[in-house]
Amino acid sequence: MKKTNAIFKKNPEKHDFPAAKDYLELLYDESKTVTLIKELTEAKTIYKKCKDIFRASELPLLPRENKYVREDLQKIKKGIKLSPILLVRGANKLIIADGYHRICASYSLNEDLEIPCRLI
Repeated sequence: MKKTNAIFKKNPEKHDFPAAKDYLELLYDESKTVTLIKELTEAKTIYKKCKDIFRASELPLLPRENKYVREDLQKIKKGIKLSPILLVRGANKLIIADGYHRICASYSLNEDLEIPCRLI
């Protein structure tokens, strides 16, 4: 299994957490969301296979032609590293709190890539 150290940074960027918070606020109340974001910021970065993240999230794969997937693929081509994915275990499926487009871009390169993520 190939880790994507050449494609991804080890740690998320600061702006990833507010983006995750905006999304999680749609699913949880403010108190729970604040707790989840705090846990995500403190979580250790781990590696999981791209295809397994998709299976657990039950989300559709966006095509390469999607504007944001295409932008992430261009970043990879230029050697600009992407942020790890922020994940939350939901009641019945995995929640991609931030990084859906980055996962789609990675999957289009190789579904077996192990990508860095924070999982709580």
